[in-house]
Amino acid sequence: MSKMSELAEKNPWRRNPWFETVGEAQKRARKRLPKTVYSSLVAGTQAGITVNDNMNAFTELGFAPHVIGTTPERNLATTVMGQELPFPVMISPTGVQAVDPDGEVAVARAAANRGTAMGLSSFASKPVEEVTAVNDKTFFQIYWLGSREDILARAQRAKDAGCKGLIVTTDWVFNVGRDWGSPEIPEKVDLAAVAKLAPEMITKPKYALSWFRDGKLLIPDLTAPNIAHPDQAGPTFFDVYGQWMNTPPPTWEDLQWLREQWDGEFMVKGITRMDDAKRARDIGATAISVSNHGGNNLDGTPATIRVLGPIADELGNDLDVLLDGGIRRGSDVAKALALGAKAVMIGRAYLWGLAANGQAGVENVLDLMRMGLDSTLMGIGKNDVADLTRDDLIIPEGFERIFGG
Repeated sequence: MSKMSELAEKNPWRRNPWFETVGEAQKRARKRLPKTVYSSLVAGTQAGITVNDNMNAFTELGFAPHVIGTTPERNLATTVMGQELPFPVMISPTGVQAVDPDGEVAVARAAANRGTAMGLSSFASKPVEEVTAVNDKTFFQIYWLGSREDILARAQRAKDAGCKGLIVTTDWVFNVGRDWGSPEIPEKVDLAAVAKLAPEMITKPKYALSWFRDGKLLIPDLTAPNIAHPDQAGPTFFDVYGQWMNTPPPTWEDLQWLREQWDGEFMVKGITRMDDAKRARDIGATAISVSNHGGNNLDGTPATIRVLGPIADELGNDLDVLLDGGIRRGSDVAKALALGAKAVMIGRAYLWGLAANGQAGVENVLDLMRMGLDSTLMGIGKNDVADLTRDDLIIPEGFERIFGG
């Protein structure tokens, strides 16, 4: 039995079947999911330059370990956007999570069981009220869709539901076309759509059976209930797309206005340029996420870990700097913290866990991140995540990117 398996056996949080790496979770997700569904989890725009660089850039960073000085117990705790977290890994908001019938509610429960925060997408398949009911550390992600009144109504709904802050996402333009083809997404999942996907579903019986409960078929919800008012049915994604295309992109003045309306924690997500980071600070943001939407926006944008350090050096004392993109293991988390991130947000990693084993699979991924970070701290001789610095890394010449003044 491997060391990780031994730890899992001793871990009271353990659920079967345990997987020992995020890579294994991805393999199980690919094996369990229909091709179309799995493809949506690995999608990147155009040639996939950015989605690949997000991961590959981490491999260019090395560690410079001390072998003496660590203690038997290490402190992984931090505070992000006013929330105390036992370890610096949060759930990044992702759209409709039809890889599991319980979707975002299962993810929120998993995050709550590990004490960490949940980012909930505007395009989630579950209402915000159901998510905050199981995780009181929920941040609501918001897109610039519709009028100011529409946007403010969604923010107010999130506040009324108990969300602790807003994540304003600026790094997505509905650009999902890839050189090797994108999965076809049905306008709605009705009997016609189910029949069209039947050949794929037949080859994935475990996934198909997961949508039966009490002898009834649960049709995956491809609507966005959090875009609508609480007493209205959520629009389809194609309806949302039409609304998106008819909404002028936000200006910094628009974000300033929204910040003035929201008196809680406020993150601007999608930062890669220094000048944009400074503008986010200047409008009163309490946090930024250095993000390129996981490689699902403008292909050719550098990996987020390449641009993190200079931004964190400049602004880390002014607001919480987070990173998302390419995190696959606890050592990746350590590298981001050493370059100045307060915490990281994960996306594909937990979705693969959800696909592999539902809520327990998400907990499994979070456990791997926590244990991997802890073992990395031990390996480099540090006792606290707050003590990680650039001196703990070997950074190749030319690794970092600085642009935008």
